[in-house]
Amino acid sequence: MKAPAFDYEAPATLEEALGLLQARADDAKVLAGGQSLMPMLNMRLARPALIVDINRLPGLDYIRIAGGQLQVGALARHTAVASHPEVKKGWPVLAEAAAQIGHDAIRNRGTLAGSLAHSDPTAEHPAVLAALDGEVVVRSAKGERTLKADDFFLGYLTTALQPDELLTEVRFPALAPRTGSTFVEFAPRVGDFAVVGVAAAVTLGGDGSWQDVRLALTGVGGTPFRARQAESALKGKKPTAADIQAAAAQVAEAIEPDSDIKASARYRRHLARTLSERALTTAAERAAGQGGR
Repeated sequence: MKAPAFDYEAPATLEEALGLLQARADDAKVLAGGQSLMPMLNMRLARPALIVDINRLPGLDYIRIAGGQLQVGALARHTAVASHPEVKKGWPVLAEAAAQIGHDAIRNRGTLAGSLAHSDPTAEHPAVLAALDGEVVVRSAKGERTLKADDFFLGYLTTALQPDELLTEVRFPALAPRTGSTFVEFAPRVGDFAVVGVAAAVTLGGDGSWQDVRLALTGVGGTPFRARQAESALKGKKPTAADIQAAAAQVAEAIEPDSDIKASARYRRHLARTLSERALTTAAERAAGQGGR
C-alpha cells in the first residue's frame, strides 16, 4: 500500500517546528527516523494531514554528558547510541539495547527519542528508560516540561506527549560505582521485535550485597513493567542463584501479559522469568567485576 496524501514541512529551526505543531496540533505528525511512522502511513494506520520533518533542525543529534547525566538529543540515531564510547562505558545497558534494534538500516535511521515517543510495547528503549530512572524533555511553543518514565508511558502506543509537543531530549542519570547492567531479549529471528526483553542494573555494596537493584521488562504489557517487588526482595542480600531464581519467579507472577500471534501469555511469563534470571545474574557478575565482592 501507499501512504495517503499529506502536506510536508521541513522547518529549519526548532521554533519553527514548534510553531507548526501548535498551529496544526490536530492533524500533524513528526518525522525523525521514520522507522515506525512510514510503515504506519503505508498501511493506512496513521493518516496525518501534515508531516513535520525535523531532520534539518540543527544541534539535535548530540550525545553528551552534562551535570552527571547522559543527555541524548532528539535526532541521535540508534547506531550512534550503540557505538558511542561514553555510552558503552557508563551506560552499557543502553548501548546493548540499541544494538539489538532491528537491522543496520533501521538503526542507522531510527532515533532513541522517536522510539520512546512511539511507545511500542515491545520496544527496547522504554524498558531501559524505566530501569535507569531516566526522563524525557518535551517542548512546545508554550514551554518545556520533564517527565519520568512512569508518567510518560500511558499505554499501548500512547504517551503523555501532547499533539503540539516535541520530545527534544532524553536523560539518563549516572550509574553508581560497582554497578553492572545488561539488556537481554528473545526474538524469533535477529531483527524481529522482541517477544520479551529485560533491562537490569545492579549495584553491589562493599560487602558484596545487593545495594540497589533495578529491573524493567518490555513485551509484557502496554507499558514497560518495573519489577519493584522483585527489586525490594533482593536488596540487602548477598547474590545467590536461589535468590535470583526466586526474584525472577516473582516477576513472572506479577506481570499480566497478553496473548497474540507471537506468543501466548503463558509463554511470555516463561520468558519473563528466564530472561530476568539471566539479566540479574549477568548484571551482578559485571558489578562484582567492578569491585563489588
